[in-house]
Amino acid sequence: MKAKFPISNFFLPISNFQFLPFPIFSLLFFLSYFLSPNFQFPISNFHPPISNFFSLTISYAEEAGEAGKTGEIEETEEEPVSAPKTRLTPNVLHLFDLREGMESNDRLSYPSSVSVDESNREIYLVDSGHGRIIIYTEDGYPLYVLDKDNGVEAPAGLWIDGKGYVYLCQARTGGEDKGRISIFDPCLRWIRDIFFKGFDGADEFRPRTVALGKDKKIYVSGDGFKGVVVLDKDGAFSHMISPQDVLLGIKDKADICAVYIDGSNRIYLLSEGYGRVYVYDKNEDFLFRFGQKGGSTGKLSRPRGLGVDETRNWIYVVDYLRHTITVYKYENGQYLFEFGGQGWGPGWFQYPTYIYIDHMQRILVADLFNQRVQVVKITGLKTVRAAEEETLVPGFLPVKLTPEKGER
Repeated sequence: MKAKFPISNFFLPISNFQFLPFPIFSLLFFLSYFLSPNFQFPISNFHPPISNFFSLTISYAEEAGEAGKTGEIEETEEEPVSAPKTRLTPNVLHLFDLREGMESNDRLSYPSSVSVDESNREIYLVDSGHGRIIIYTEDGYPLYVLDKDNGVEAPAGLWIDGKGYVYLCQARTGGEDKGRISIFDPCLRWIRDIFFKGFDGADEFRPRTVALGKDKKIYVSGDGFKGVVVLDKDGAFSHMISPQDVLLGIKDKADICAVYIDGSNRIYLLSEGYGRVYVYDKNEDFLFRFGQKGGSTGKLSRPRGLGVDETRNWIYVVDYLRHTITVYKYENGQYLFEFGGQGWGPGWFQYPTYIYIDHMQRILVADLFNQRVQVVKITGLKTVRAAEEETLVPGFLPVKLTPEKGER
């Protein structure tokens, strides 16, 4: 099933740093190109160049079947992402969507985060528009709802530890004028709230994601906050991890929008503004960084979430503005492939915000503006030769800029 590309939703990559919407500037560009004496293309070829968005094969499951610490990172010269002679193309199996709450007419509203309780095999979905958490079985059957009656009012990211305790980021609400981490026991009973203090900006800190690491230290990223706040197991402020980086020739501390910790306690800090991932070991010693800011294949425009497949040794990064999932090598962050693109059908996304990879290697994606969580799985990879370089005009097939001899 191919997604539709209405003109109002098409985004033109103007620079390496952001996408700009399609309106007046882009319209004038196209009109000037159409009026050029060198322009030619058959109207039957009019369609968006899918290769600009992703290389993806979608399969469908049968209904009865598979339902630094605060210090500087050594500066290195930026290596551009170059087009390889061959590329990996994933075969993506769409399993199912989560679209409803406890009733068939109870639709999700802007689901922003998703996680899995691996011990109980249950999916936790943050339904931001309704200010609640919905818990499902691993095959998508709704079980329970946590809402304001349970102490959930403004949920954001969450983390479930190995014993089933839930750590939930919550923004300011009418009852509480500060952001906080709410902790629930394995029976989903509220235990206590952790409020932030002891560092500059604590009163205004808005927690977005949370993760538990070695010695039960709590790592918290915040909206627009430079660095990650580290709390001890009791919730007291310990220190910051604040990687520094260079963008547009300016050196500064990187904003960290998401933090993730894998099974070996390796720590991942994701910067939306820098399009970069910073990787640390369990002792918080810096290992390496990867990712490159930009709006084309292999680059990160506005990354929002990160997950790790420790079986395949892949790192997944979800890009909110490019509507894609980009995959890298676990060992060194080398780019492998990407999939997705802007659309409404299975395997397509509309401003995805978070990703989680479960024990079955299923990929759960919070597909924000499609009002769903997609559950997909990569069932295979194939290597194909990359096409020769051609001039691409956004929104069209490759066209010749000058006519060949004898043509007009």
